[in-house]
Amino acid sequence: MEKTPYVTLVDCGDAIQGEYIGMASSGEYIVDIMNEVGYDFAILGNHEFDYGMGQLEKLISKSNAQYLSCNITYTGKNENALTQVKPYEIVEYGDTKIAYIGIATPETTTKTTPTYFMEDGEFVYDFAGGSGEEFYGVIQKYIDECKKNEADYIILLSHLGDAPESAPFNSTELIGAVEGVDVLLDAHSHSTVSCRVLKDKAGEEVLVSSTGTKLNNIGQVVITGDGNISTGLIDFYDAKDEEIGKFIGDIKSEYEEEMEKKVAYSDISLKCANEDGIRLVRNRETAIGNFCADAYRVVAGADIGMVNGGGVRADLLEGDITYADLTAVHPFGNTLCMAKVSGQEIADILEIGAVNTMNVEVKDDQAAGENGSFMSVSGLKYTVDTSVESSVIFDENGMFIEVKGDRRVKDIMIMNDEGEYEPIDLKGEYTLASHNYLLKEQGSGATFFDDNEFIIDEGMTDYQMLILYLTEYLNGDLASKYSDVEGRITIE
Repeated sequence: MEKTPYVTLVDCGDAIQGEYIGMASSGEYIVDIMNEVGYDFAILGNHEFDYGMGQLEKLISKSNAQYLSCNITYTGKNENALTQVKPYEIVEYGDTKIAYIGIATPETTTKTTPTYFMEDGEFVYDFAGGSGEEFYGVIQKYIDECKKNEADYIILLSHLGDAPESAPFNSTELIGAVEGVDVLLDAHSHSTVSCRVLKDKAGEEVLVSSTGTKLNNIGQVVITGDGNISTGLIDFYDAKDEEIGKFIGDIKSEYEEEMEKKVAYSDISLKCANEDGIRLVRNRETAIGNFCADAYRVVAGADIGMVNGGGVRADLLEGDITYADLTAVHPFGNTLCMAKVSGQEIADILEIGAVNTMNVEVKDDQAAGENGSFMSVSGLKYTVDTSVESSVIFDENGMFIEVKGDRRVKDIMIMNDEGEYEPIDLKGEYTLASHNYLLKEQGSGATFFDDNEFIIDEGMTDYQMLILYLTEYLNGDLASKYSDVEGRITIE
């Protein structure tokens, strides 16, 4: 495909995951498509790490785009780790130099699989997440370096997002703490922002833009000859490139026949988000969260089933349900696990999930307390008291240490063999069914499941489990059980 002069195409992270062609090829088909389209730069979103470090290195080698991240460091034994990733790149457009600086979220270690960032049980990858000051200092260092190298404009390619609960590691806080930036292109929180103007540390204006998710929009930065800068979104196209369309179609066709097979028909829709795009599965009980948690518990034969809100990624809409629909709900290729756990460990993982929960759905156009670690549950009920400030203590990598004060989660009730709920025994033992990400790989910062006895150690793939539960246990009938929530989670 012929390149357009003085145009640069960039991606702000999480490109290789989220669709079945990405999952089926561990990201390789997505890189093929990005190469065909002609991406120049890409940055490391948290989901670039979903297939492990070895596969990430393979994908970066395969990519024609230069991967950028200025705030990731490696202290392990692999001499070749991330050597292909640069902190920034300066591009000359005639007499004008523009610097592109990549920024990964310090939340990466807990927003994908934490054990990927470890060697011998110790973290060897760092994202400058020790403090806001440390993080801002690293970014400012590279801004200054680009200025020293005579960059006329500085564009930050950021996978931080604007969610308040990510502070100090969100784009809003960053802009206020550094200076010398002209534009920040953002991702991670799935916000759609055409142009937002923020003031930097020196009081200068910085333009911020974000395209949302799944190519709903294409972002555009225009710098004119007289130095005027503007950002915007393109959400309508008169035509699409036929060659690229055919290229993608050929890739998809290999899997489409299998993935479009009908599994069931549903008279209802199970949704992760409301009409405003607020991902409710990350902050309260939802029917789709109940469906997924039930699948883990029932298929495994466990006392309790759990699924984190960040692992439920798509709606199940009224009409035919296909294999592709169910893989979209659980797109990460996790596997079913079941472990013996204590009542205290159950209480602790619920507390982790409730650190940001609020008793409102929307605040300042943001999800209220949205947290990918918020737990949908089966065989269990609990209450979140939002009047209590979270006292969960995490280390610099976002890993759980302890609950230091009062707990937000109360009235934890376990369903007994008669189907009745009774108070949890914190010293008691229960079987918990979830996925490898949570139980084996310290997902959500859960450091306390590692040494537990596993009854199912990485069984079937999570989407295969959903298919089995829907077809064999529900006989394809979602409506009879999931037309509404059941009161498993109370937010006060």
